[in-house]
Amino acid sequence: MSDEHDGPIPDSSDTAGHELAELLGRRIVLGVTGGISAYKAVELCRRMVDAGATVVPVLTEEAGRFVGDVTFSALASEPVRRSLFDDADPIPHTHIGQSADVILVAPATAHLIARYAHGLADDLLCATLLATRAPVVICPAMHTEMWEHPAVVDNLEVLRRRGVHIVPPGVGRLAGGDSGAGRLAEPEDVLAALVAALPAGPRGGEPPRRDLAGTRVLVTAGGTREPIDPVRFIGNRSSGKQGHAVADEVAARGARVTLVTTVSLPAAPGIEIVSVDTAAEMERAISARSASADVVVMAAAVADFRPKAAAATKISKADGVPQVVLEPTPDILAGLGERRRPGQVLVGFAAETNDLRENAAAKLGRKGVDFIVANDVSQPGVGFEGDTNAVVIIGADGSERRVDLTDKRLVARAVVDAIVRRRSGLG
Repeated sequence: MSDEHDGPIPDSSDTAGHELAELLGRRIVLGVTGGISAYKAVELCRRMVDAGATVVPVLTEEAGRFVGDVTFSALASEPVRRSLFDDADPIPHTHIGQSADVILVAPATAHLIARYAHGLADDLLCATLLATRAPVVICPAMHTEMWEHPAVVDNLEVLRRRGVHIVPPGVGRLAGGDSGAGRLAEPEDVLAALVAALPAGPRGGEPPRRDLAGTRVLVTAGGTREPIDPVRFIGNRSSGKQGHAVADEVAARGARVTLVTTVSLPAAPGIEIVSVDTAAEMERAISARSASADVVVMAAAVADFRPKAAAATKISKADGVPQVVLEPTPDILAGLGERRRPGQVLVGFAAETNDLRENAAAKLGRKGVDFIVANDVSQPGVGFEGDTNAVVIIGADGSERRVDLTDKRLVARAVVDAIVRRRSGLG
């Protein structure tokens, strides 16, 4: 069971900074498992319904020890579903899974996580999770010792590799008077992750939009590392999350995706991963693949300079202060702009700390690209390392779209929308 208790349910309100309008018309399966934090699922249910979603509650038998069917049936769009066998529908898990736009499990106990990771289908919720192709968002909640147990850690890693979205628990008061990591994430964080996981396009169980079907897309992600010696390097704080979000988004919309990345983040099934480390390695990987790509999105933070010669052995303090001579790295984006073929869409990224639009517009002209996606990384919550971003998308045609602070998957969606409009001749 989940080990959390922290008082009454807070009043419902819109999630600041996140686009809950995306939930309008969506069909969301809400899985609830047997933990004390199951009461928070009631608040999540109410907020999703208030945002215009159709919510289908699926409760485990253990969940009934903490929350009642009547509560969810009154708030949700459909009555509570519990059983694989006591349902008028002979295959309820299949129909529930096929009709979902997204499945949210909150709370997700260690027991549910283990069963899902190992492919067990011994109740309606687990069977539904195996019978869906919709995105799945899992919100773990349990006591700290369970959250940190190697078995739970390994099971969550299995799910991440399969493309399941994991919303980490918060830190705070737990059941029994303890405090630590393991409490269910706050509703705002859960809803933000839910919105980010939603597929683009039609709603209410219809197939997601496939406006990039058959398109070949090359995406780069992460910051390069330029070695000084075998243990030190020149680099930057890029996490690669924005580039990976773009790759996941174009894949969800039907593209054949190659992702050249310097980080080890999970990627959606079907994406070809090419791992690199330095700017030179990235340039070689891109040069070998860019000619056949219909779209190239350069989201990676490529170092501008590298040591001219890296030391063969570790530099010691006893050797004195090293004299590191730098040289410029290849301008990969400009090279792509010079040799791109007719019809190819090229997108660059620009991380700035001042004069955002001026610097981005100048880069747009220099590089010969269709779009520059620029962000001011000096602002809180923007860009490097975090899960959120705020950007301005500037087009060579004079178009400009601002995306306020939101989840990186929603930023990726805005970038991909611009690409689709460009390919269709609308922008």
